[in-house]
Amino acid sequence: MRYDLRGRTILITGAARGIGAQLARAAAARGARVALVGLEPALLRQVAEELNGHWYECDVTDQAGLADAVASTVERYGGIDVVVANAGVANLGTVATGPVDALVRTIDVNLSGVVRTVSATLPHVVAARGHVLIVSSAAAFAAMPGMAAYCAAKAGVEQFGNVLRLENRRRGLTVGTAHPIWIDTDLVRDIRDDLASFRDAQRKLPWPLSTVVSVERCADALLRGIERRRRKVYVPRSIALVQALRPVVLSGMSDALITRFGGAELVEQMEDEVGRLGRSFGRTSVEKG
Repeated sequence: MRYDLRGRTILITGAARGIGAQLARAAAARGARVALVGLEPALLRQVAEELNGHWYECDVTDQAGLADAVASTVERYGGIDVVVANAGVANLGTVATGPVDALVRTIDVNLSGVVRTVSATLPHVVAARGHVLIVSSAAAFAAMPGMAAYCAAKAGVEQFGNVLRLENRRRGLTVGTAHPIWIDTDLVRDIRDDLASFRDAQRKLPWPLSTVVSVERCADALLRGIERRRRKVYVPRSIALVQALRPVVLSGMSDALITRFGGAELVEQMEDEVGRLGRSFGRTSVEKG
């Protein structure tokens, strides 16, 4: 049975731009009440005004801030039916060239931020017998140089979601994890613009790992996943095949592909590019913490 979002409250982190903002628009079009959480107040306000929604500036690594964001949402709407833990960042460069703070920050936002978001909202979503959607990634099961912290965090949130589902099934809560491939967001465009090595690597990846999906198509897939309370949402659906093959061939295939496509040279090029770039995140990443 379809989970009707009309009149329900959906709280989305990382909602100032990209997937989060577009998902808010799609949910509002279904009649949902949207609460937007993020680090860019001007953009949050703009999206919230467009959708007659609620917004709150908050870093997902700040538990007190999240608690205030949740309290503010509950004060306005009376509860929370759905939470989408979407906020994420991606550092540039390899483990060897650091800096370690950028690696740790990526894990803090993408993994600890999900844990904190879910913990802050869970009592309300459980009370509503609602749905939790955690935005993981195809990177949870497909490795690529320069993405160590990102891949680790996205694999972690997938398992966090799996356990959360088992723990709360008796309470009527449903939990899904989403696994998009490259989505045409500012985050991906920033990396593509900054690093020729990333553009080369992305172009050489086999189908479906080379696929680029529009943010609108991604948001629609996530919304359908919420409405059907799906355990897994793959964007595009062909990414399900990649995960299915993981136990059999994927780890070895990843190593072989990197070798075949000049992995050593790719890593050296990436390290050189990031060194000359002089920063560890994309131009539009908002860094706090």
